[in-house]
Amino acid sequence: MGKQPNLYSFDGIDSLATALRKYVLQCQSAGFERHNAFKVAVSGGSLPKTLTKALLAQDDEAGKVDFSKWEVFFADERAVPLDHEDSNYKVLKDELLDKIPESMGKPIVHPIDVQYMGDVQEMADQYQDALMKSFAAKDSVKIPIFDLLLLGCGPDGHTCSLFPNHELLRESDAWVAPIEDSPKPPKKRITLTLPVVTGGIKIAFVATGEGKREILSKILDTEEGRSLPCGLVNEGGAEKVSWFTDHGAVQGVSFPRRGSL
Repeated sequence: MGKQPNLYSFDGIDSLATALRKYVLQCQSAGFERHNAFKVAVSGGSLPKTLTKALLAQDDEAGKVDFSKWEVFFADERAVPLDHEDSNYKVLKDELLDKIPESMGKPIVHPIDVQYMGDVQEMADQYQDALMKSFAAKDSVKIPIFDLLLLGCGPDGHTCSLFPNHELLRESDAWVAPIEDSPKPPKKRITLTLPVVTGGIKIAFVATGEGKREILSKILDTEEGRSLPCGLVNEGGAEKVSWFTDHGAVQGVSFPRRGSL
């Protein structure tokens, strides 16, 4: 049996955020050592609110967040205007980016190019071009290596816009792929592909609440769950993957928890 993901469980959002802060700062330090930058991919949903609680806390013994060296990409995005309520950019902007004090610096952020909303293949190509500019040309590196990907987990086991049994799970060439038949609206989106997600130096899932209990039990405890998108990330990322959960989300889950970071 190969190495397994790390499962951390906390008694509430506050203690989870404290641990997530420590984890992100460790990843930030490694990124600064590696290339004096911190290249991150983030999802939408409830994740930005938790990130805000974690990252905008006062400096502590865990260290200091230096957003001036952050470069933020979106793990997936919906083909909607940037001010639309379905936009992952809008969620991150409203919940986190607009609240960053000047003293912490401002990250470089890469939203989608909305002029291509009517053509998600072109939108995906343009977003892949943005990745190439940051990470090196596609013919010189196999995949972009993110310092950290911060992801959510849907009730069906999807992550990014990679959905169960979808043909995109088999995409192995593109870094960014379009999807026009998302089972969850809006239908048109772009997403990082599975090899890019599992290629990250560190990969973190944040999943909280009793509503996640059934799907986390399936992903972490069953053979069937290993073929779900989150399960495939666990499989491909192995010990690089960490799950940050609360007790409600993993009650009854038998997968072993880690004591601390």
